[in-house]
Amino acid sequence: MHKWTRMFLGAVLGLASVAGTGQSAYAGQAETKGKTQTAGKVKTAGEKSLYERLGGKKAISAVVDEFLANCAADARINKFFAATAADANRLSSFKGKLVDQICQAGGGPCLYKGKSMKEAHAGMGISTADFNALVEDLVKALDKLKVGEKEKNELLGILGPMKSDIIEKP
Repeated sequence: MHKWTRMFLGAVLGLASVAGTGQSAYAGQAETKGKTQTAGKVKTAGEKSLYERLGGKKAISAVVDEFLANCAADARINKFFAATAADANRLSSFKGKLVDQICQAGGGPCLYKGKSMKEAHAGMGISTADFNALVEDLVKALDKLKVGEKEKNELLGILGPMKSDIIEKP
């Protein structure tokens, strides 16, 4: 499994467990009173933001939908999504917050609000194997929707540092 693949799982797994209410600050982001805020990645003149290169909010929403379908079908980790998937309002909130998280991380106009990843995952007993399975499901979604390698690596690199706040077991 690629290093960037393992890195991103933490970001998404955390959101799944609390219907999208958790995240710690990620690269290029400032933490403010338990909430997160960022202006996105600095870009050079003429370069499009990651948000733009991903295709904007509509394309990010499609990735999130595909990713969650992959997780729901994955017996290794779908237990972490069961309560969220069983409640239509909670699932809708989770999807929206995950879209906002990716949008914000890519320099888009969205603002994700929620708990830190550490708070969101406390006591869940998430293992490295769980983390790796989720990353595989996300990469599968990104690949199916033909997200470019540069964009995939950049997104995973931005969100990946949250892994250490999520994994509780080797």
